[in-house]
Amino acid sequence: MDRPVSRRTLLGAMLTAPILPALARADVTSRRNLDRQRLDQVSAYFRNEVAAGNIPGSVVLVQQHGSSVLLQSFGFRDPATRAAMTEDAIFRIYSMSKPITSVAAMMLIDDGGLRLDDPLAKFIPAFADVKAAGGPLARPITILDLLRHTSGITYGFYGETAVRRLYAHAPLFDGDIDNAAFVERLARLPLAEQPGTLWDYGHSTDVLGRVIEIVSGRSLYQFEQERLLGPLGMAETRFFLADQSQRGRVAEPSPRDWFDRPIAGLDDPIRPRRWQSGGAGMISTISDYARFAQMLLNGGELDGRRYLKPETVALMTRDHVVGAGIRRDDLYFPGAEHGFGLGFSVRLAAKPPLPAGEYGWDGVGGTFFFIDPTDDLFVIVMMQAPSQRGRIASDVRQLVYSALVP
Repeated sequence: MDRPVSRRTLLGAMLTAPILPALARADVTSRRNLDRQRLDQVSAYFRNEVAAGNIPGSVVLVQQHGSSVLLQSFGFRDPATRAAMTEDAIFRIYSMSKPITSVAAMMLIDDGGLRLDDPLAKFIPAFADVKAAGGPLARPITILDLLRHTSGITYGFYGETAVRRLYAHAPLFDGDIDNAAFVERLARLPLAEQPGTLWDYGHSTDVLGRVIEIVSGRSLYQFEQERLLGPLGMAETRFFLADQSQRGRVAEPSPRDWFDRPIAGLDDPIRPRRWQSGGAGMISTISDYARFAQMLLNGGELDGRRYLKPETVALMTRDHVVGAGIRRDDLYFPGAEHGFGLGFSVRLAAKPPLPAGEYGWDGVGGTFFFIDPTDDLFVIVMMQAPSQRGRIASDVRQLVYSALVP
């Protein structure tokens, strides 16, 4: 990993490498089908979570073979006013923005305007001179590194390393910044480690968003709106709530289960601002995100329109970390059973009833999703309950897969 990446061989090698059988499909017939009666366990589970005071409310979607099998809202949209949760509620999705930005970048790769082995400094020259903890770079940061979180660019709101403390105290977010200003500030800080050596969750996807702007000649939102969000019909997925008359539709957290400081530099993704954080800045609804998930499950196509090549979706949803020998530390959020692709965690091996090849991601505010190509299904849970996300995501997986029958 200490030698420069070969522009000639990297992408070709990735596209011709073996693909997990569960991922190399867009039209494989599912072997199992969801039993609607068994899915009642999912509904009972969320009613109990609300009754126990663990979450204020949620919206849950389970979809298989292109149709909703379960779509239901639970509890309260606003625990202060006791307004009931509704299926059209708007949620702060934080890091569920990352898959959207990653797909947008891969669209540019499909177009030929961007390559996985392009050095980041080709687009943002300030990163040519960046240092890593311990000295000069052994090799440049690449677009691949940004997509799989191996750039050495980290976050400053968790962890206690020297570089993380620098991030935490740097004026990265001062003022009403845009992506250009943010990335310029970020490039003045050292990397936490050499590129390509460690999976390190951080601002890589924010930097990727700036690359998209430079390559496309548009703002990140303009490009995503023209090429992805607009055509998919994701009208309410954006970087802040544009129509403040819709403020009452925003799902609110319990004050005792929220953040005491801004996350990733965002004090609240609802308020208007210039910064379009491709890593954590979006709001969305469950119906919007379902369009995005179904497009991925279909291998990059929806309603007769193609967004990504099938082989590009297969490339994104295959592990590029564990199999590449990249180190993972105690903060490896995908978990021991998962690798990481180009924007998604990927389950490496079947652990019945959970299948290999399931992929997805979550948001620090409580939202999560997973897509299962083998069984032709996906699940999206929208809630604003950060401390409950990991436990509930694990429980929901077990409940959904227990509802599958031959």
